[in-house]
Amino acid sequence: MALKDIITLVDLNGPRHAVKVAMELAQTTDAHVTGLALAFDPVMPGFVSAPMPSDFLDVARGQAMEAANTALEDFKATAKRNGVRWEARTANIVSGGASDPFINQARISDLIVMGQDDGKVSEPMREMLIEAALFESGVPVMLVPYIGSPAFSTDHVMIAWDGSQTAMRAVHAALPVLALAKKVSVVIVDKGQPRAGEPGADLATYLSRHGLEVTVETISTPQTRVGDALLNFISDNAVDLVVMGGYGHSRMREFVLGGVTRTMLTSMTVPVLMAH
Repeated sequence: MALKDIITLVDLNGPRHAVKVAMELAQTTDAHVTGLALAFDPVMPGFVSAPMPSDFLDVARGQAMEAANTALEDFKATAKRNGVRWEARTANIVSGGASDPFINQARISDLIVMGQDDGKVSEPMREMLIEAALFESGVPVMLVPYIGSPAFSTDHVMIAWDGSQTAMRAVHAALPVLALAKKVSVVIVDKGQPRAGEPGADLATYLSRHGLEVTVETISTPQTRVGDALLNFISDNAVDLVVMGGYGHSRMREFVLGGVTRTMLTSMTVPVLMAH
């Protein structure tokens, strides 16, 4: 299936790298881009027992909507400069509350593009919204590092492969993007577990039937965590885009034990396309 409908979460602050990537991908695929900016309603502290004055709430909500509209003006200008088909939307969401207004709009699309959480210029609820997109939207998510990147490229795409269901879902979801790649590396981190057959060979055959140039690379018994081994491969091999499953284990297990997904979410250096 062709990539024809992209939705991007427009950052309220900072340089909006996700919008840039969404536009460049839309130019390449002739896709439509929807920019979605969220207006966050204020949250009243639990220790405040008296009702807040309605005019205070009105002012706070007005400021939130103004921030969303300002971000959308930047999105519109970028879309016009890039000559893509576009639409701009806002949604109200309660800070710290449910992500439904975001998910309901993001769900009807081919791809969600959003920025990595940045500790220095933090976006409201960003970590929660990323997890909601992965677990609740049913749509693949492309995360863009907050450090930015040169022009979006699919020259060298890395698939982080462990044979899991989530990894295969990510591959299926990424096929329209993989079709643009000049080189695809299927990367397996081998920590000495017994494996049947040649790891990654079946996936390479599958992708070659889609007309892709594929190599299988194995990182044997790394001295670092799996996530760090993948990050090192990305750096050493000029990878432009990563495709991987998101949260192969439960979120709680990943939180307690760490995990590849959390390593990539916190330390990514290139865009990462994830599916769960």
